[in-house]
Amino acid sequence: MKYKRVLLKLSGESLMGDKQFGIDHERLNQYAQEIKEVLSTGVEMAIVIGGGNIFRGIQAAEGGMDRVQGDYMGMLATMINSMALQSKLEENGVYTRLLSAIKMEQIAEPFIRRKAIRHLEKGRVVIFGAGTGNPYFTTDTAASLRAIEIEADVILKGTRVDGIYTADPEKNPDATKFNTITFNEVYEKGLNVMDMTAFTLCNENKLPIIVFDMDKGGNLLKVLNGDSVGTLVEF
Repeated sequence: MKYKRVLLKLSGESLMGDKQFGIDHERLNQYAQEIKEVLSTGVEMAIVIGGGNIFRGIQAAEGGMDRVQGDYMGMLATMINSMALQSKLEENGVYTRLLSAIKMEQIAEPFIRRKAIRHLEKGRVVIFGAGTGNPYFTTDTAASLRAIEIEADVILKGTRVDGIYTADPEKNPDATKFNTITFNEVYEKGLNVMDMTAFTLCNENKLPIIVFDMDKGGNLLKVLNGDSVGTLVEF
């Protein structure tokens, strides 16, 4: 495989499937089976999941709720999603460890970098929950931070679209897709790949990003095999 250790970033919305909110167990099972297939190749995988299918702190702030309180509620939402994925992976025979940035001893280990790396070396899927543990930071930033800490080769950003386009392809049918693009070109064109904090972290630490359609069966394995799937953000 082209990559040995990867971090997969999933949005909370991706777990909804065709639902309006919550978790679609068929979609969850699809993800678990694809991750299991990848692990059989010897790839080490860590995962960060958002919480937008349950709660978004920034939306709560727009409604008058304290932003910090809302962000902590969003972190708890990521833990719900992380536990759901952990359960589905274990149903499929995959060994996992859930590490939380906020102490929750009854349901998750605290995040300790060396332990996370050791779990990966033993072939376990490591799920990082509760974001960075701090308000005002997104799960994109958590994904970038954890990927750098565990020395991942690449961040795989699984989305509903098959890469990065000149405009939103769901709104603009004339949008064209990039197969590869540099970090500087993303800055210059003002494209929305990740939030700027997360994107800058990747740029400064020379960590490439691949944006791809996670919902299309087999794409995850193709990406890791080096096939031309999605968009590669490189240097």
